[in-house]
Amino acid sequence: MSSNGNRRRVVVITGASAGVGRATARAFADRGDAVGLIARGLDGLQAAREDVERRGAQALALPCDVADADAVEEAAGRVERELGPIDVWVNNAMLSVFSPIKEMKAEEYRRVTEVTYLGFVHGTLSALRRMLPRDRGKIIQVGSALAYRGIPLQSAYCGAKHAIQGFTDSLRAELIHDGSRVSVTSVHMPALNTPQFDWVKSRLPRQGQPVPPIFQPETAAEAIVWASGHDRRELFVGLPTYKAILGNKLVPGLGDWYLGKTGYDSQMRDEPADPDRPHNLWQPLPGDRGAHGSFDDRARPRRWQLRLSTHRNAILGGLALAGLIAAGAAFGPRSAIR
Repeated sequence: MSSNGNRRRVVVITGASAGVGRATARAFADRGDAVGLIARGLDGLQAAREDVERRGAQALALPCDVADADAVEEAAGRVERELGPIDVWVNNAMLSVFSPIKEMKAEEYRRVTEVTYLGFVHGTLSALRRMLPRDRGKIIQVGSALAYRGIPLQSAYCGAKHAIQGFTDSLRAELIHDGSRVSVTSVHMPALNTPQFDWVKSRLPRQGQPVPPIFQPETAAEAIVWASGHDRRELFVGLPTYKAILGNKLVPGLGDWYLGKTGYDSQMRDEPADPDRPHNLWQPLPGDRGAHGSFDDRARPRRWQLRLSTHRNAILGGLALAGLIAAGAAFGPRSAIR
């Protein structure tokens, strides 16, 4: 048992050195879970391990590029040998390039796809090799509103997130066919205040930013931890995520037009970009970047929006009850007259 009364679990997080992964490692450690931390950057990985251990939980730092399937498999084996059977696997690692498609290079698409899409595939395969024989376990795919609605200047990332959706749908159907108790949840995120905007490769004339409104990474972490204990197919975090996904289903052409008019400026700050700024596409950058990016002054926890997602059924039930009460109030007097 963990210190807060919950059963101690073994959790693996990819992309654990910074951003959402870093915040998620802390959140699972607060619960008392042992955490296997997978990432490329050694400085951030060491700091993430220290974060977990300061919270009284076990941590295992595993330097690994998720584009390398053999390395992911080796990391999974180490987790099971040193921490125990894996209960939860969180696929989170990502790369992106901010650039118009006409300026992109084939090798950049390949690299983003290898990490952001195939990294999820490699992690899922390693998790399944261990979970399926035990007939238990949880796989969490950290998605995005951009898994449903592509936006300009992030075509490589959007394409990879769309691919994850198709892969995960296939996986769910196969688990149902096999009668497996291994479950999968996709957690789709809004714009987040993470360090990626300061280290992603970019051809933008101005510094990049998440499309407002901006959420803190702790909101994402809380959603992931919640999903690890609930059997939800998908979890949409925040009203902007609902709006983007539902809007694209209903009026995709309008979304094309709107993003064509606004999608460039909304992803850039006023400050000019440094064309020689180092980036992390091919190699991790030195230093510990932590969980937060440069937008603390503009980001808010907005945890009430997460509650709308995690308590969806109760809220919908309450709205339905309120509707019935209102209908009764409206039609009751007429019934009495009759």
